[in-house]
Amino acid sequence: MKFTETNLKGSYLIDIEKKGDNRGFFARAFCQNEFKEYGLNPTIVQGNIAFSKKKGTLRGMHFQYPPAAETKLVRCTRGKILDTIIDLRPESDTFLEHFSVELSEDNYRAIYVPERFAHGYQVLEDNTETSYQVGEFYTPSTEGGLSYDDPQFNLSWPIEVTELSEKDSQWEPFDEIKDDLIQKMSI
Repeated sequence: MKFTETNLKGSYLIDIEKKGDNRGFFARAFCQNEFKEYGLNPTIVQGNIAFSKKKGTLRGMHFQYPPAAETKLVRCTRGKILDTIIDLRPESDTFLEHFSVELSEDNYRAIYVPERFAHGYQVLEDNTETSYQVGEFYTPSTEGGLSYDDPQFNLSWPIEVTELSEKDSQWEPFDEIKDDLIQKMSI
């Protein structure tokens, strides 16, 4: 695997290294030892799949507060998405900055999302499927979210948002949760 750190310290793009022959190719998509070499948390406690029927669907921006903050390893296994993360670590030099990358069934790329980051994505093709492995169990009492169109973050989505869950449409503006978020995300 090839690890490339993004502009947000601790978050990485992970590209596979294909070993091909007449049958196709083989590649390692996850290795605890390689993750440890880069100082990444290699723990996976849950594997999730999300299927989105319609192009334009937006999922996010989700996170869990400590003590159940989670890492994510996200890959698009069918279709194409624009994946976006936001650094919510108050002590970080990149606090509140974001990074976006296209993940698709064609590029086999994954993104490693560290703890205390918000994560979301927009579906760019109908019938898209994503797979994520997470480092913490889903804990509803520690769940949080940010609005995908909050002006604080100036996120750019490539196409019109066509589908959004009721929960994702009701996240409070960052300015209203800022103090609480900083307190809960501080280590």
